[in-house]
Amino acid sequence: MVCAVVKADGYGHGAVAVSQAALAGGADWLAVALVEEAVVLRRSEVEAPVLLLSQPRLDDIAAAVRFDLRVCVYTPEGVEAVADAAKRERRLARVHMKVDTGMNRVGVQPADAVALAQQISAHGSIEFEGVFTHLAVADEPGNPFTDTQLDRFDAVVADLDAIGLRPPMLHAANSAGAIDHPRSRYDLVRVGIGVYGLPPAPVLRDRVALRPALALRSEVSMVKRVPAGVGISYGLRHVFDTECTVATVPIGYADGVARRLGASGGEVLVGGRRRRIVGTVTMDQLMVDCRDDPVAVGDEVVLIGDQGDECITAEEWAERLDTIAYEVVCGIGPRVPRRYR
Repeated sequence: MVCAVVKADGYGHGAVAVSQAALAGGADWLAVALVEEAVVLRRSEVEAPVLLLSQPRLDDIAAAVRFDLRVCVYTPEGVEAVADAAKRERRLARVHMKVDTGMNRVGVQPADAVALAQQISAHGSIEFEGVFTHLAVADEPGNPFTDTQLDRFDAVVADLDAIGLRPPMLHAANSAGAIDHPRSRYDLVRVGIGVYGLPPAPVLRDRVALRPALALRSEVSMVKRVPAGVGISYGLRHVFDTECTVATVPIGYADGVARRLGASGGEVLVGGRRRRIVGTVTMDQLMVDCRDDPVAVGDEVVLIGDQGDECITAEEWAERLDTIAYEVVCGIGPRVPRRYR
């Protein structure tokens, strides 16, 4: 089964629209990080199973049960809070126990997993539906630690099986695991960045055919000629070496375009050609050096995506900004209109 991860507003793409598209495309489950994210889906009439990837705050567990979420647990306190909430809500709560096999972020330690599973199973108001873990280096082909994690996970499952507490669902694969580690696929794969057509790491780019789901576009709002020797934008850090045409574009760091993208060599597409971002990207606007080429107010500007024969990708941004494509797409601000095909 496939679980589409739609946390962080669908990695910046829009969680409700992504959820609907993923389910229509064959996904069986959805996953989010926060109860609040799941509630948005439920209130948008998304009825598919929704998994919480981390144990909620104890104060949020009642809402998780009320909205029929698959609740992640990894502490005794979390289990008791789920049991109490299920009794108050008069419904069966379904839980997935998360095991920390080496990510060292959240999860029950393997040595404590059996005891926690026994605690879960002791409550008639809880269904022990799944056990899972998260892979730390699955996007590094050849790194033996992924197999180490899976060995630890399998050992926990064997211990649960030995006492009759193995749940019906096991899952470990993130996008990188699903692509490069068949052993990690078990009963469910939790696909995050891959859903959006982006590889989990550049080294995995050619392992599977992916097509980016997102394009980021704006338009020219002002055009002016700027003489040589003149600086531009805050700090006047960029000084033109020759007279040129500058196009202003109404998008900035409040919308997800990193303030330093211009200084890092960032470009956009105007008229099918690459144009350099000049000066500091401001909160609401950025400026583009169009040299002597014709450009007019209203012309399309592509920040991520295709125009003519040229293409700028989220991965290109990530390389310029020394980050990952995940951060680029998640950073697109809420005031940027989303239009879906």
